[in-house]
Amino acid sequence: MVGTHHLGDVLFYGWIIVGAGFVVQLLNGGLLFHAFSAYVLPLQAEFGWSRTILASAFALVRLESGILGPAQGWLIDRMGPRKVMTAGNALFAIGFLLFAHTSSLTSFYVALATIALGSSLGGFMPISTTVMQWFSRHRSTALGLTLAGMGTGGLLVPAVVYLIQLHGWRWMAMCSALLIACITIPASQLMRRRPEDYGQRPDGELDQQEASVTPPQAEPSFSAGEALRTRAFWFLSLVHASALLIVGTVLVHQIPHMVEGVGLSQTRAGQVVALLVVVVIGGQLSGGWIGDRVDKRWIIFIAMWMHAVAMVVFAYATTIAGTMIFAVLHGAAWGIRGTIINSIRADYFGRRAYATISGLSAMLIMVGMTSGPLFSGIVRDLTGSYRGAFLTLALLAVLGSIAALAARPPLQTSSA
Repeated sequence: MVGTHHLGDVLFYGWIIVGAGFVVQLLNGGLLFHAFSAYVLPLQAEFGWSRTILASAFALVRLESGILGPAQGWLIDRMGPRKVMTAGNALFAIGFLLFAHTSSLTSFYVALATIALGSSLGGFMPISTTVMQWFSRHRSTALGLTLAGMGTGGLLVPAVVYLIQLHGWRWMAMCSALLIACITIPASQLMRRRPEDYGQRPDGELDQQEASVTPPQAEPSFSAGEALRTRAFWFLSLVHASALLIVGTVLVHQIPHMVEGVGLSQTRAGQVVALLVVVVIGGQLSGGWIGDRVDKRWIIFIAMWMHAVAMVVFAYATTIAGTMIFAVLHGAAWGIRGTIINSIRADYFGRRAYATISGLSAMLIMVGMTSGPLFSGIVRDLTGSYRGAFLTLALLAVLGSIAALAARPPLQTSSA
């Protein structure tokens, strides 16, 4: 393969990017995204903070990512993913060091704000943007493989729960900082901006015979301003926000609900989370493959209904069997929908300003990610149960499914 930088002469370099992204996402998922709920009960026991306060802290983490989304997208589009991810993962590690030394609510919030900024700059947005640049025909498959790192990281949750019980949450936070610094920063150095900069094309070079059979199709090329003027942008943001109402709530409240509401031990609850994560991984891998072959809007529609049914089951679960049914439904919906909804954004708007467009969308999406856990925490503190909150979120997921079908491909014109 010819390229001025001789990059990926044997293996298409896009797959190396997928591998590096997988590793970074694995630690992000295993130490923060899936593991946050493992810290809720220990923090409450040590400091006496209410469930609403802890949910508010998680909301702060997600809200910061949403507010800074446009700026992050702008940085990625202009500086490239490697520099942004290196700085971000350094902040990610520092944030966990600060978290390990938490002594007050203020220091707790400062630590989580640092973690939020670092994980956002060093994680999903620059990774997904880079994958979108390096793949076109196999975009959903490549993104599914990358996102599977986040799901695989969830398999670490039982270990995180066990280590917190054995050594304490501060020790676990210190270990998390060390792992992040030693693994994610080196992995960030493997990121590259665009295949064209290295004499390659998205999906790898096509030989002459293959190119004559399957000529590359012209892809859309929307600017951020053009994307904002389309209905598709707003409908996709709406359905994504409604999905993250549930995802955010589950991440924060799943273990407390299973322990206090269902009556499981923390160890059993961690095992249910592990089951959920295994299903998420399967959904991400299968969703990527399906998304390259089937109308993505219908896949998202079905996944949103699965989210809704899962929350109803979780609301009424009284045994471990009920929580396992929830884990399968929610995990499959999350894995499939999460891959597809990010891929469809690139299909609709192209690679030109993908990071900036995603950053603008994040401002709306994070309304769901932040308000879901906060709302559920308030309901739990007021009523002593999560049931009312979970049923409300199920209804909103159904409404989100309608938005998915309404998100038709936009038409780009000279004045779009």
